Amino acid sequence: MSTLTYAVVDSATMLRRQLRHMLRYVSMTLTLIGMPIVLLLLFVYVFGGTLGAGLGGPAGGREEYLEYVLPGVLLIAVATGAIGTAISVNMDMTEGIVARFRTMAIFRRSVLTGHVLGSMIQTMLSLAVVTAVAVLIGFRADATPVEWAGTVGVLAAISFALTWLCVAFGLVAKNPEAASNLPQPLVFLPFLGSGFVPTESMPTWLRWFAEYQPFTPMMDTVRGLLLGTAIGNSAVIALAWCAGIALVGYLWSRKLYNRDPIR
Repeated sequence: MSTLTYAVVDSATMLRRQLRHMLRYVSMTLTLIGMPIVLLLLFVYVFGGTLGAGLGGPAGGREEYLEYVLPGVLLIAVATGAIGTAISVNMDMTEGIVARFRTMAIFRRSVLTGHVLGSMIQTMLSLAVVTAVAVLIGFRADATPVEWAGTVGVLAAISFALTWLCVAFGLVAKNPEAASNLPQPLVFLPFLGSGFVPTESMPTWLRWFAEYQPFTPMMDTVRGLLLGTAIGNSAVIALAWCAGIALVGYLWSRKLYNRDPIR
């Protein structure tokens, strides 16, 4: 078989391993799904009345705020799933599983590829459940089928990029506790962007950071696609951020993974 065939076959094997872990440790999947749902319900039903009225739209209130806040919650779900990958990768490294894989005749980076693909499947499942809950409590998208497809594609690209970055965090961390802490800023970036309030409402110094950090164009793109509104150049900027983050995460992960696994 060719090198490409080996890579595909071995990566598929490692993906099956990750999917079996998902089925075996259902509590992890439920946690990844549950936290974004709790945040969605908290912001809509506790803060939504006031914050929604402040958006200045014709409807105001919780319904309008639900439409506004959903993209931010979806990105938190993506970041949470990526953090789970950092922990999983680190556990494989520190418990000697990767060292054992290295003694086998398998494609070297298939272990990391399996983690990334498994995490993306888990994350997309989480996003589907969170979106379903949003629909149940009143969210109504104005997106066309093409815009829905675009939304899924953008979220998949974000998940791919953040997951590779968190693979690197998992490899560089000394233990699972450190692996869970290093990526935590990713969960808070939506709060410091356009995820929960418009950037125009922020102080000047914070507004500058909010408008130029990577999560803001990502959330603006998802929001525009779901609501059928103009997104300007947000999609181009968001995809450029995704490409850059994915490239950095992949190259960093490859460098760390190729080093001596003995710690």
